[in-house]
Amino acid sequence: MDAILERCAGLDIHQDNVVACFLYGSLDKKPSKEIETFGTTTDELIRLLDWLQDRECVHVAMESTGVYWKPVWNILEGTCELTLANPERIKNIPGKKTDYNDAEWIARLHRHGLIQPSFVPPEDIRDLRDLTRYRRKLVQNVTQEKNRIHKILQDANLKLATFITDIFGVSGRALLESIVNGEVLDEHQIRNMVKTQLKRKVPELIQALNGRLRVHHRRMIKRHLDHIAFLEQEIKELEDEIDQLIAPYRLELELLDTIPGISLDAAASILAEVGPDMSHFPSDAHLTSWAGVCPANHESNGKKKRKKNYRGNKGLKTLLIQCGWSAIKVKDSRIPAVYFRLVKRMGKQKAIMAVAHLLLRIIYVVLRDKVPYQELGADYLGSRERNIDYWVRKIQQMGYEVELREIVPA
Repeated sequence: MDAILERCAGLDIHQDNVVACFLYGSLDKKPSKEIETFGTTTDELIRLLDWLQDRECVHVAMESTGVYWKPVWNILEGTCELTLANPERIKNIPGKKTDYNDAEWIARLHRHGLIQPSFVPPEDIRDLRDLTRYRRKLVQNVTQEKNRIHKILQDANLKLATFITDIFGVSGRALLESIVNGEVLDEHQIRNMVKTQLKRKVPELIQALNGRLRVHHRRMIKRHLDHIAFLEQEIKELEDEIDQLIAPYRLELELLDTIPGISLDAAASILAEVGPDMSHFPSDAHLTSWAGVCPANHESNGKKKRKKNYRGNKGLKTLLIQCGWSAIKVKDSRIPAVYFRLVKRMGKQKAIMAVAHLLLRIIYVVLRDKVPYQELGADYLGSRERNIDYWVRKIQQMGYEVELREIVPA
């Protein structure tokens, strides 16, 4: 295969050292090489930068090993054309693995243009991604703390969750605070604490609060409530920082908000994962493959076999599935029409993954063309007559005869 780069370098990155291989020479001849080892401190990485600039090397490829590539990327970014490679796609021949061989192998692949670059968003989007991912983690931690309080209430024979849908609402928190303080509540006090429809359930709440509450239970509930309050404050501060970083992309945020099932919070997280510039992905198929929401291929001898797609951006995949569950509840939309058409033969899990795939394709077009989502209607993929024929055929397969009569509205 023909070489396309006269001067390029490959970096084999580890936690404590970086092995750099520099290849140079005419494209029609075997290149010369230089190999040098550097540390991973900032001074050593600056020495690596000077070493590359002295050799006029502007094409550098590196392997995305854990998070160890990030310090190197931060130093070299803006000084040369960087390519981040997926380790699974640039594996060397077994039996010849050394640090020097790995660096030379990466450099040779890069010289021939055989390394497909991984998507690395700009610095502000990377910062936004860190914040949105951390926010999702904190929200999960809040849910875990709430579940622990539910468990303690059951252990203390307090059946508040039986009569209150959300015990962490205004009424539920007031009752939990009284439990923590060891107060003995009468009917009048409970009626003043609870709001709206719960006032009708005061007798049931009195019975629910009659349990076997010990000092241990009160202390544990207080710890969990304090932790929830701390986490909620952290989430609020994170959301303020996210709003500041997302301000330059307010147009993209509003466009994503027009898609069914995607809220402003979800739009910010999606934008942090894929970025606002769709030129990094040649087509919507590349984006769905990168996210891991498209089917995996496993074909041999002309036979296609089932294979789950474990690759991709797990955080984005989970977020799209959550948006998909919200989107299928929208009436007169093509998205729930796709779900209910597929769920009959694929099951819920595969059908919702197909909805996530559809959402991401819509996101790609919306961000690429900078246009809002246009609803095509529930009948976009099939007419009403085709749906009727499907159900008639199904009923006939069960051994029944079907007679159709149109209902005339009164």
